[in-house]
Amino acid sequence: MPTTTLPANRDFLLAHAAPARIGLAGGSHPIDRSIRKAQRALTADAAGSAWSHAFLIGEQRSDGHWWVLESDLDVRHKQVRLGAQENRLAKYFDEAAWPNLAVLDFGLDASQSARVLATALDLLADATRYSLREIVGTLLALARPDLRTRENLLAREGSLYCSAFVQHCYASIGIEFAPGVSTKNTTPHDIAATARPHRVERLLRQAGASA
Repeated sequence: MPTTTLPANRDFLLAHAAPARIGLAGGSHPIDRSIRKAQRALTADAAGSAWSHAFLIGEQRSDGHWWVLESDLDVRHKQVRLGAQENRLAKYFDEAAWPNLAVLDFGLDASQSARVLATALDLLADATRYSLREIVGTLLALARPDLRTRENLLAREGSLYCSAFVQHCYASIGIEFAPGVSTKNTTPHDIAATARPHRVERLLRQAGASA
């Protein structure tokens, strides 16, 4: 049988980037693999989800680069950023670090896209934190599904992890990815599996993880 050559992450992302579209990524780092496996209760795959992170695609700036808005833990030499931040889309060009990618298009008009991005920028300006304890709260809710509709047991004021950040921004235009699930219990897989009408492009390199 003929083999299919997958596009490079760079080519895939640049082909589908547009303001306020949602990016999903499945990482190979041990933390990402743990997050993917923890979502197995939401999938039909014991290996878990294909996705460990969610972000918003922002705009193409005067530097020629597309930028993303996200809540993440970014550790670099002598610098740690924990929370809402802007990064170049090029962060996700590394195929080894990010073997799985998706871009979701909910067909937003210009005013809706502007509202979503303005909400994300407000979170950035407010120095919204990335809460590891809220992730633990979400893991507890995954183990006990009756908790998913309640506020995150370990919620903190001024904190949102990645997929909760994306849900919060889309809630500003009335879109819920998993109706009934609390914003701070929203997982990357909830966004991937949403029944809300949308178009999705996927780039999957790792077998054994449900998309």
